[in-house]
Amino acid sequence: MKPMFAEIILPLPLSSTFTYEIPSEMESSLQVGSRVLVQFGRKKFYTGIVESVHSTMPAYEVKPLMALLDPRPAVRYPQMKLWKWISEYYLCSVGEVYKAAVPTGLKPESETSVTLNQDFEADSDTHFTERQAIVIQLLEQKKRMSISEISIATGLANAAGTVSQLLQAGVVEVDERIVEKYRPKKQTFVVLDAERGDNEKLHSFFDRIKRARQQENALVSYLDKSGWMRQAAPLHDVSRTELLEVPGVTPGVLKALVDKGILRMERRVINRFNSVSDNIEISLVQLSAGQRKAMDEIRRLFQDKDVVLLHGLTGSGKTEIYNHLIAAALKDGTQVLYLVPEISLTTQLTDRLRRAFGNRLIVYHSKFTDNERVDIWKRLLTDNEPAVVLGARSSVFLPFARLGLVIVDEEHEASFKQYDPAPRYNARDVATVLASMHGARVLLGSATPSVETFYKASSGKYGLASLYERFEGAELPEVEIVDMKEQRKKKISHGSLSRPLMHEMREAIGEELQGIVFQNRRGFAPMVICRTCGWTPKCDNCDVSLVYHKKINLLKCHYCGFTSLMPRVCPACEGIDIETYGYGTERIAEEVQEIFKESRISRMDLDTTRNKDAFQEIIENFSAHRSDILVGTQMVTKGLDFEKVKVVGVINADTLLNFPDFRSDERAFNMLEQVAGRAGRRNGTRGKVIIQTTRPDDPVLKFVKDHDYQGFYHHEIIERKRYSYPPFTKVIGIYLKNKDSVLADRAATAMTMKLREIFGSRVLGPEKPFVSRVALWYIQSIMLKVEAGASMSKVKRLLRECHVAISGLPEMKATMVYYDVDPV
Repeated sequence: MKPMFAEIILPLPLSSTFTYEIPSEMESSLQVGSRVLVQFGRKKFYTGIVESVHSTMPAYEVKPLMALLDPRPAVRYPQMKLWKWISEYYLCSVGEVYKAAVPTGLKPESETSVTLNQDFEADSDTHFTERQAIVIQLLEQKKRMSISEISIATGLANAAGTVSQLLQAGVVEVDERIVEKYRPKKQTFVVLDAERGDNEKLHSFFDRIKRARQQENALVSYLDKSGWMRQAAPLHDVSRTELLEVPGVTPGVLKALVDKGILRMERRVINRFNSVSDNIEISLVQLSAGQRKAMDEIRRLFQDKDVVLLHGLTGSGKTEIYNHLIAAALKDGTQVLYLVPEISLTTQLTDRLRRAFGNRLIVYHSKFTDNERVDIWKRLLTDNEPAVVLGARSSVFLPFARLGLVIVDEEHEASFKQYDPAPRYNARDVATVLASMHGARVLLGSATPSVETFYKASSGKYGLASLYERFEGAELPEVEIVDMKEQRKKKISHGSLSRPLMHEMREAIGEELQGIVFQNRRGFAPMVICRTCGWTPKCDNCDVSLVYHKKINLLKCHYCGFTSLMPRVCPACEGIDIETYGYGTERIAEEVQEIFKESRISRMDLDTTRNKDAFQEIIENFSAHRSDILVGTQMVTKGLDFEKVKVVGVINADTLLNFPDFRSDERAFNMLEQVAGRAGRRNGTRGKVIIQTTRPDDPVLKFVKDHDYQGFYHHEIIERKRYSYPPFTKVIGIYLKNKDSVLADRAATAMTMKLREIFGSRVLGPEKPFVSRVALWYIQSIMLKVEAGASMSKVKRLLRECHVAISGLPEMKATMVYYDVDPV
């Protein structure tokens, strides 16, 4: 019989699939998309995905597949098709896409385990370093540990190096063990030990327990809950926990019924998330006339366009339009993907969507445990019922069966972009491609659409629907620009809050309304400096200053996480005059509390929202008016809906303006307009926004003051065309990293020269980015501008050829090269 072979995708940054022989016993059950366990190299084992099956004998010896992990494919065909598109467009390998797409619990792989060598005998010349002695002592206690476990337990920075030294000395041994990280949830169910309809046997059971009232009560309760007697109805599973909730039913009563052979207990694996029920009444809010008009326009546009942009003001009620479109898609029997840029947005949306769609709603984001993510994956893989998935960017990788509608809310948000590691994809654009592969429609929604999206809508590639009135007739907030140089010159402002902002905030609190204070820097103080000699604490690993966090009394790097104690004495001049400058959210919250002593202040930034439930707690408390003023970073700008917010203060708009980046004005306008949109949404009074700046004449601020998106767009699109930036070209960032700064410079120069031979004047650079060293890696960047319609597969091939051509140079040997397509 002719042997069969499978092409396997491995979760590694490799440019091709790998061929394995299919054992004869697997041939009938192996399918494209199946998970298989394979040996890669001499010792490592990985979970691979079957990309294709063929009978072509390779010209080299191949290994057999070790195991088939599932009776049915774990990945659908459209997903694998999407993976290939992502790898081509974003210039990475399919293996990197697979690694990012599939939950860790579905990718068991081998892990190096370390044990002491029982045959090793130390002699009088054997001496161990302190680090080696720590590892040996730990292994004597634990017997077997992975290198990562040793690193965590000992706190050693380079535990792998120490283990390597002990291995060479023969003190330890290492081996590879398959690690299964997914832990299924199990539950005990109660089962009647009789076939359904066997009434004679059931009567005999009651005869045996007629004098045991509690046992009889337990049996009747089981029959009622399971529907055993209702022949036309489906039989329901009854858990042990559910039955024990019945009054009089105790563990002892159940044990007696099991001992008599009437009931039996079965331990089963269950999904952590309930399957969809058909008996759900969808509850929707009635649309206003403006919303109905916008929705009718969207439906009309969907007849000719696959993608439609809904340009709606902040607070105009876009979410209710989304809900009506979702309800229609569910009624048609299809699934819906509802993308939001931040996990924080899912908190409020979950409650609103749950009220409307019950357990048809599935929430998916990175704050879920890996076990939970695996169960959601399995539910979508096995349950093809209509459902709506609400999630952040990683939800584009889920195994949809019948996708009918994709909604991308706040489509302009940079949070849809994945930065590290590869694939460096934009979930908005990936979702559009995903929808086209399913024949689904896409609705993009934003009050401040990205320049590229609005250009596509204006030029007719996308449909364009508008919603230019706020819900229930609410007015857009008044925006006041406060010149902080003038405030300080007149000595009427000393801290972070200007006099107009304090006045407006007092008025709002006096009216039992709320305020938001926005500052796009966390921590207590962005700068620490010795006033005697000018010393500033720097990160040991990155070219950035450390930020002071007062609550934990530490200096912290926001790039690599490095921490250091706040010095009392300057390490440079031994002076004691060390001051903190600038305002982070922690310091502003402290100052706000000092000014508004009777008010309740809450803070929302990365430091206060690290655990799974922190977002929800902060948002719920503010929504329920258990706090009066919310101080936060850009998290507070993204689509949150607070009905009692009257005042929004932007502490320092200068930090958003004039970055050395062609998108800086767009980012600044979007963020300022979005945070302004939190004010005066539904409290019956017009909101007020105070923007504090030292550059009151900046044109971006004029557009924000007038809520003039169209004006800003026309101003920006002229600049983009003049300097050949997107949407008129496609930008690819090429980054080179080396731990030696000289080698990084040489590698970047060599790469640039080679690129110019191929792409000519389309190549700009090389140059050092704004932060040129991160986590000990020196970085150089090159910008490649190609025509908007250029073939990305051809660009990828040319870039690969360029990289191969210079890979033999000494400076390239330790240099890491990666690409960022459509950087934001």
